Amino acid sequence: MNKLYIGNLGEQASVEDLQGIFGERHLKHSAFLLKTGYAFVDCPDEKIAMKAIDILSGKVELHGKVLEVEFSVPKRQRSCKLQVRNIPPHLQWEVSCNGRARWQFTFEPSTPSMKHLLASQNEKQIIDIHRKENAGAAEKPITVHSTPDGCSNACKTIMEIMLKEAVDTKFTEEIPLKILAHNNFVGRLIGKEGRNLKKIEQDTETKITISPLQDLTLYNPERTITVKGSIEACARAEEEVMKKVRESYENDVAAMNLQSNLIPGLNLNALGLFPGCAPGMVPPPPPPRPRQGPQESETVHLFIPAAAVGAIIGKQGQHIKQLSRFACASIKIAQADPLDAKQRMVILVGPPEAQFKAQGRIFGKLKEENFFGPKEEVKLEAHILVPSFAAGRVIGKGGKTVNELQNLTSAEVVVPRDQTPDENDQVIVKIIGHFYSSQLAQRKIQEILAQVRRQQQPKPSPGAQPPQPRRSLGDRK
Repeated sequence: MNKLYIGNLGEQASVEDLQGIFGERHLKHSAFLLKTGYAFVDCPDEKIAMKAIDILSGKVELHGKVLEVEFSVPKRQRSCKLQVRNIPPHLQWEVSCNGRARWQFTFEPSTPSMKHLLASQNEKQIIDIHRKENAGAAEKPITVHSTPDGCSNACKTIMEIMLKEAVDTKFTEEIPLKILAHNNFVGRLIGKEGRNLKKIEQDTETKITISPLQDLTLYNPERTITVKGSIEACARAEEEVMKKVRESYENDVAAMNLQSNLIPGLNLNALGLFPGCAPGMVPPPPPPRPRQGPQESETVHLFIPAAAVGAIIGKQGQHIKQLSRFACASIKIAQADPLDAKQRMVILVGPPEAQFKAQGRIFGKLKEENFFGPKEEVKLEAHILVPSFAAGRVIGKGGKTVNELQNLTSAEVVVPRDQTPDENDQVIVKIIGHFYSSQLAQRKIQEILAQVRRQQQPKPSPGAQPPQPRRSLGDRK
């Protein structure tokens, strides 16, 4: 099938325009058949047709409209089939929709192996090919919705089919398994000094690489995990990789729900700090809470790499202004400390939800801008000022409370000894950890301080009557 459909043509488009576009790019072709809004053209062979799609579709404008170029589908097939190209470049797929509106797919021209896959699939398994994304791209992602075992089985079967098609078409290049994972989970998949990833590679006898952070954008927060090896090895690696990713996801959901409970009314899904949930993995919404009064403002000193100050401030201060508006917090960069040239202090002032938003965006910005390596998780030091008389409550008898805090939050919590209180009679509590652990530690410490403040309030004497509200002159009759 070497006939191409060229869509999204404007009224001014002419055959000469199309001939010029194809001629400039040295794409061999026959005469164009121009219709209103679209055209057809024949290419000498499939290789040239694929090249035309790759070069033109979604990339070339004609009279202000971006061209859509794809294989032409015979009229008798249009009512039941949608064509998806380039998965990978040497393969051609067709997608058909069954009566229950679930996507299924087959290879063309004849692929009994794929038909066997469809016949053997569990009814609860849905396979979706993202045919409309990245028009003309050499690769298309496939999403499998099922149980972990169902996804792994489908993944293995798809790899087997791809390998068989490669043999049949004499395609000699290696076909790796590629997995998309949200960047939030990749650091924990890699592990400290790459230990987790190395262990998976050793246990499964595969080679695993992860796409660089530079490939991330605001609209594409996913990293590509490429697995190379035999089908059996890649299947084992896929199980281990997805197991780690699911663990990270479940831990973050638990932390997220805990944060929702600690900060009344906080909607974490609206903050842009947590990846969208896959079907069947949506965290339960927090229970409705009674309306409360305004939350008390807090001050946190967050320490970032000195080299990252420019990224946080942004061009002409635009980023820090936007961040301040987004979080509804006051955000200032302190002057450089001559005793510590490697770090700069960011002063954040605002209620708990504002702290969560502002700190979350700062953690994320440092990762996006590569101030931490691809195998590192962003860990920052935060300081909270507490009244000197309350420091003992944070430490606890024999360090019991601070040890419990560290075990609960996975953050390092330190109350330096022999501190000299500042002019406000306050001392520093240091918190070091990744974003969720740091937030949880901050909230727990603020709970301790709130309890101390309540105990400091004078108690009413027994039998004392509460003050009666005074009546105004307008109330008298």
